[in-house]
Amino acid sequence: MKDLAERRHLIIYFFSFWAIILIVKIAQLQIFDSRYKERARRTTLSRNILYPSRGVIFDRNMSLLVTNAPLYDLEVIYKKVDHQMDTTEFCRLLGITKTQFIQNINKDWSKPAFHKAVPFTFLSKIRPDKFAVFYEHLYKFPGFYPVLKNIRTYPHQNAAHILGYLGEIDREGINISQGVYTLGDYIGITGIERALEPELRGFKGVTYTMKDNLGRDVGPFDDGKLDSMAVSGIDMMSSIDLDLQKYGELLMQHKRGSIVAIEPSTGEILAMVSSPSYNPNSIALDKDRSLAFDSLLYDKANKPFLDRSIMANYPPGSIFKTVLSLISLQKGITGPNRTIYCDGAYELDSRGKSVQKCHSHPTATSIASAIQYSCNSYFYQLVREFVNQYGVKSPGRGLDTLVSYLSDFGLGHRLGVENLSELPGFIPNSRFYDNLYKKEINGWRATYMLSLGIGQGELQVTTLQMANLASVIANRGYYFTPHLVKKYLNVDEPINEIYRTKKRVRIDSKYFPYVVDGMSLAVVAGTATAANIPGLDVCGKTGTSENPHGKDHSVFFGFAPKNNPKIAVAVFVENAGWGGEVATPIAGLMIEKYLNKSIPEYRKYLEDKMINFDLISEKGLPITQNQSPLQ
Repeated sequence: MKDLAERRHLIIYFFSFWAIILIVKIAQLQIFDSRYKERARRTTLSRNILYPSRGVIFDRNMSLLVTNAPLYDLEVIYKKVDHQMDTTEFCRLLGITKTQFIQNINKDWSKPAFHKAVPFTFLSKIRPDKFAVFYEHLYKFPGFYPVLKNIRTYPHQNAAHILGYLGEIDREGINISQGVYTLGDYIGITGIERALEPELRGFKGVTYTMKDNLGRDVGPFDDGKLDSMAVSGIDMMSSIDLDLQKYGELLMQHKRGSIVAIEPSTGEILAMVSSPSYNPNSIALDKDRSLAFDSLLYDKANKPFLDRSIMANYPPGSIFKTVLSLISLQKGITGPNRTIYCDGAYELDSRGKSVQKCHSHPTATSIASAIQYSCNSYFYQLVREFVNQYGVKSPGRGLDTLVSYLSDFGLGHRLGVENLSELPGFIPNSRFYDNLYKKEINGWRATYMLSLGIGQGELQVTTLQMANLASVIANRGYYFTPHLVKKYLNVDEPINEIYRTKKRVRIDSKYFPYVVDGMSLAVVAGTATAANIPGLDVCGKTGTSENPHGKDHSVFFGFAPKNNPKIAVAVFVENAGWGGEVATPIAGLMIEKYLNKSIPEYRKYLEDKMINFDLISEKGLPITQNQSPLQ
């Protein structure tokens, strides 16, 4: 009896042990392991994503810049496919081969990502015209279902760098999106599309459909209580004036460089041209864009994907003399009516060692006349005195004071335009020169970096920063962060507060008239007469950005009218020579086009000359001027 009892207990323990093992395994499968739980749920429910329309973008006058066009994906549920269907007709209608059909429909069913009763994408990016023909025959091909998506289309060929483009999100982007994106979704890659992706994309909707064990639709799950509609993205009115943007791109054809035009009173960007550019429709998602994309990407000579308005750093040249004047006046380094003699060269010491020759002009007897004639000697002396204001052996302290004031003007850091590719430029400080001249026994001196006084040397800015600097002077001491979105259209909320906040520089308003007068004189009877437009009272400054690798770059910035200015503009044309040669007339034409809406007949010769001036091909047209090559 004792043996029988022990045997019975042994049998009970045995079955109890395996019962516990079985319970644990079932719990693991049904409770703890989400893969099997999700797989079971997906087998009984069909989760159908509804894609929203992406927000459309207009110019400031409500001309459409970006809109949406339908594009279809074809999804399939493997279990519901009739494997006796006419695959020849199916392939003909979709324009694919039988090999593609086999590759697209056969998956690795051992992976949790695929299930024969769960839909997956069979073919993507089917154009509406092709899908319309296929849809008429869809009833012949059970198991295949269309999914409507939206892609971008562009009514105009302009503003490609501003708007940006879409691309398919990668696996890393999906993983960090916390469920916002899934495989096959499109996302902004550059421009406004990237910077304002959260606002533009909208919100997906979803419907749940019950299915039986064969994958057949039974009906809506829970009477549709869990379903949600897709919410379209936010429509936007951009600050861009399409007519001005088109005109700027026309003027910059066959040239490398950029134009930025800003409304000073608001910081709204009226035009932002980068040349060479490309037609945004050439790389739209409804095309096989790989060839077009590669040809643009590997054009090393012209770099059409490079947005030169915010991604190219340049020495500003002599336009920097304006901001140096303001800061020097504010710090008491100089006075508005100071004379600095110039005999054509700036001498460092009594031995006659000169830094650089100046061009021929009358001696400047004031800040205004120094800007008018763009006297190099005048500004070599100003920057030298500024850096030495705490002693000749402490140039770093003086330089860092200058850098601090330059930061107020938006130099040396990103301004914050709605483009994540914006570069900060570069303003050298004392640490930079300490490292550069660390082998000097007595350290560096102000004379080592006098080229900063005329906007050369290590100084680097973007064209956007140049235009913003013109806005600060136009406003006599403040600016709004330059921005590309004027307002949202289908939501009741303002644009970001940073674009509505006035930023002031630490310059007393009483000093601005001296610099403004100098810029006015430069246009009337100085280095920038090519921007002189009767009745518009243009103020401006030319610059020649030295290029050690070839012909110098042509620079201009300015604003108009002198009082209550409506537009500030900066132009940078690579390898075009001195500032008054190309950049200045282009800027003048941009100002005239915006304020007067047209170019009069008597100035058409200048317009034609700028449009046809070719700096890229071998047949570039020369420009002749009846002016000396002043800076």
